[in-house]
Amino acid sequence: MVTLRDLFHTLWHPTRHGGLSRLVMTALWRLTRRLRAPGRVVGLVGPLAMVTVVSMWAVTVILGWAIVYWPHMPGAFTFSPASQAAQEPALLDSVYLSLVTVATLGLGDIAPGEGWLRLVSPLEALIGFALLTATVSWVLEIYPALTRRRVLAVRLALLRDADPTTQQINCTAGALLLDSLATEVARVRIDFTQYAEAYYFHDGEDHSSLAAMVGYGAVLAQRGEAAGRPEVRLTGALLAGALTDLAAILDQRFLHTGGPPTAVFAAYAADHGRDGTQP
Repeated sequence: MVTLRDLFHTLWHPTRHGGLSRLVMTALWRLTRRLRAPGRVVGLVGPLAMVTVVSMWAVTVILGWAIVYWPHMPGAFTFSPASQAAQEPALLDSVYLSLVTVATLGLGDIAPGEGWLRLVSPLEALIGFALLTATVSWVLEIYPALTRRRVLAVRLALLRDADPTTQQINCTAGALLLDSLATEVARVRIDFTQYAEAYYFHDGEDHSSLAAMVGYGAVLAQRGEAAGRPEVRLTGALLAGALTDLAAILDQRFLHTGGPPTAVFAAYAADHGRDGTQP
């Protein structure tokens, strides 16, 4: 039940507040940061944490059902004539049966004999199938979120290199630019809400790291708010609001600085091994 609750809150709950999974991923992230691991090692934290969480779910389900089978082994089960399983310790047989059932192999050398066990065993197989499906869905969901985050970082990096002035963005094209950035920031904010584990993925190079580039978004928002055209000021305010909202999510869920957006973004950059972008 603990595993199913954690699975539900990690993958399907609207706010994605995973319990055990979140603790595992946070612990691995903080360990690599504390040990000052090199960039290649830090880049493996996200995928390794996902593998660790899935393994934890599988092991917990297998051991949980083995504990259910153990008191009734071997009396409540039937063994195939050629099987030597009945001569093994009851705990080993219970773990073996649970492993075979959750993997949906159905070897048939050990089968439940009592009525209630014949109902429990297929239920474990269904949960094993659901666990496999959920794992594949988790992987397929997280990487598009990472792509959206990196696309926003690359856009901000290109804009930083071009460094448009207030006068240059004081036009319709500038308003469209700021509006599109605000939309992308809002999407990334939702991604951090729906896929909190994305925070523990290292983005790599500075130009694709949102932690390094998000500070420049605040610079563009300030320039937009200082422009003369009302539509540019409006989109500048929208971008500033989206960044403030993003900072609030980052601080609430990961950083806990209690400071303004500038302090949160600085802490975000430091937590990902970046210095941030200076105006």
